[in-house]
Amino acid sequence: MQNLILPLVNWSNGIVMIGIFAAVVVLLVIVLLSLLNSDKKA
Repeated sequence: MQNLILPLVNWSNGIVMIGIFAAVVVLLVIVLLSLLNSDKKA
């Protein structure tokens, strides 16, 4: 059973995917904040 469970938890691949997802979320938040600030100034 251990041999079937261990391949499902690949920490290197998981960390890379989480890092990319986190970076995309942060970029979207920054874009939204910049758009809101530009609308308020205009």
